[in-house]
Amino acid sequence: MNQTSEIALPVTRTARAASVRPAWALLLAASVSDASASDLDRVRLLLGKAELEPEAKWEAVLRLAVEHGTSSLLYQNLSRLGSLVPAPVLASLRKHYEENVYKSLFLARELIRILDSLDALGVDVIPYKGVVLSEVYYGDMALRQPGDIDLFVRMRDVTRVRSAVRELGYTERVPIPQEAEEDYIASGYEYSFDSSAGRGVLEVQWALLTRFYAVDFDMHGLFERAVDVTVGGRRVKTPSPEDLLLVLSVHAAKHVWGRLMWLCDIGQILKRENLNWDWVQSRARRFGIERILSVTLLLANRLLWMKIPSAIEPAIIADRIAQAFAGEVATNMAHGVSYDVRQGSYFRLMMRLRERRADRLRFLARLTLTPGPGEWDAVSLPKILFPLYRGVRLARLAARFARG
Repeated sequence: MNQTSEIALPVTRTARAASVRPAWALLLAASVSDASASDLDRVRLLLGKAELEPEAKWEAVLRLAVEHGTSSLLYQNLSRLGSLVPAPVLASLRKHYEENVYKSLFLARELIRILDSLDALGVDVIPYKGVVLSEVYYGDMALRQPGDIDLFVRMRDVTRVRSAVRELGYTERVPIPQEAEEDYIASGYEYSFDSSAGRGVLEVQWALLTRFYAVDFDMHGLFERAVDVTVGGRRVKTPSPEDLLLVLSVHAAKHVWGRLMWLCDIGQILKRENLNWDWVQSRARRFGIERILSVTLLLANRLLWMKIPSAIEPAIIADRIAQAFAGEVATNMAHGVSYDVRQGSYFRLMMRLRERRADRLRFLARLTLTPGPGEWDAVSLPKILFPLYRGVRLARLAARFARG
């Protein structure tokens, strides 16, 4: 059996009806930032196809746009097509756009409030994604459907940051027992906070991923290479374009590239002509995420027509497994497939995404032996018996793998 035939992604939801596929094609064509005349011609061609029945087409397109975070991009492009788009459809998209504007302004205001508080404490903070990414890479805070506020902080500052945001009215979504806090910071990667404005409004991260994923990203270097940008009239630090490309690629892979918005973000970074691709490739190789980067770039190319940079194209062409993954993921996205991150099939997928055997073994070892909130919730042990949580972890994982 050849390499490309060995990839089987873990489908956990049946595919949507085939009628969604034309809507998906239309969504892809119209989810392009700074659409050119040829981009709009592609949309016009799809709008004129007979198999796109009006009611089913627009209902599916609007639903998909919201699910995939591209409703504002869709509104920007479809509003340029005049009578080809029904007025009620544009009105619905405009409503979503205005809601995005309102939420983006709120998140920008909250971001500045949080940064001001942490600056007063002398804490280094790097916001990324969200309104920062929108304003810097899209040129419009509302073109990217906002989700929450994402902050990178140094591990040494986590406790101080948590206390500071609590004073601003934020509360942890999943409280960590005090006796487990040290272990959680060492093996975890984020605190998620709720506020009166909603659930999960703020995420404070001191690592890129939970330790068991075995992607030991250079967080110190990320802070050192951070660049100055302006968001809401305030100067802030954010990752360099090269760092951000790797960060977003890994984030998308963790979620099996489940939202088109994440690929749109990658596309916006790729439009920068001055990226240091030698550095990007060397860092991807160092962290063992070359295949993850390749799949991400292939998906941006296949779904959004983004050109793969010539500097990295030979390596991508040589990775037949990455090409197979990209084909499977693109097909599954078109069919609305989702993935259950609690099933063993998901963890097997994450292992297959790693090109080096050593990284797959580290992933398996850490996954098996690193307890977390689930174990602490399942069984309450005194600090002196914390090593026994590894046994609890093994039992819970065995149950997951038995289910899938």
